[in-house]
Amino acid sequence: MTETIEIAAESRTKVGKSARALAREGKLPAVLYGAGIGSKPIQIDRHEFEQIAAKEGVTATLFKVSVDGHKPVNAMIKEIAHDRVKGTVLHVDFWAIKMNQPVTTVVPLNFVGPSAGEKAGGVLLHELREVHIEALPADLPEHIDVDTTPLQVGDSLHVSDLVPPAGVTLLDDPETIVCSVTTPQKGIEAEEAAAAAEAAEPEVIGSKASEEE
Repeated sequence: MTETIEIAAESRTKVGKSARALAREGKLPAVLYGAGIGSKPIQIDRHEFEQIAAKEGVTATLFKVSVDGHKPVNAMIKEIAHDRVKGTVLHVDFWAIKMNQPVTTVVPLNFVGPSAGEKAGGVLLHELREVHIEALPADLPEHIDVDTTPLQVGDSLHVSDLVPPAGVTLLDDPETIVCSVTTPQKGIEAEEAAAAAEAAEPEVIGSKASEEE
């Protein structure tokens, strides 16, 4: 199951463009919102959060956010805004949750192999790197394993073939291809096309524009 991270926060008075001054203080602007909380501007330690954000599966991580030393609030990351040029974190949205209510999020796939097709000279193509799931917060996994070992050249795995942990529901289309094993030349062409597409669009968690609140 996913880990729980305690994070200390302070109420934030600097908003909008003036929040850029927080960077000089080693702080990162954020917001905590949810039922019974409304929307509360906060600030957290930048270095501490950047180390957390570097971990795979951070969107399924549970946080206990303590604002100004008050009782911690259970929360998850709803969105992270990045600078489109530098790639640095600009802003974080924390979503307050209730432990007895299901939540939806995305978790990474962990591919276990090599496949039989790869051993025979084939190439494994990854069509999905993460999946959308629903579960109680305490049941959220850090990742979902994908066993590719039986795949031969020409074989594919679909979302319907995945085996999520108990209490976890997959929300993606069951017919969506997760991965496939193909011949080397086709595999190289497909991987190059995928790499070009990723390079054209910078990675963003969530849909928030790179603006601070």
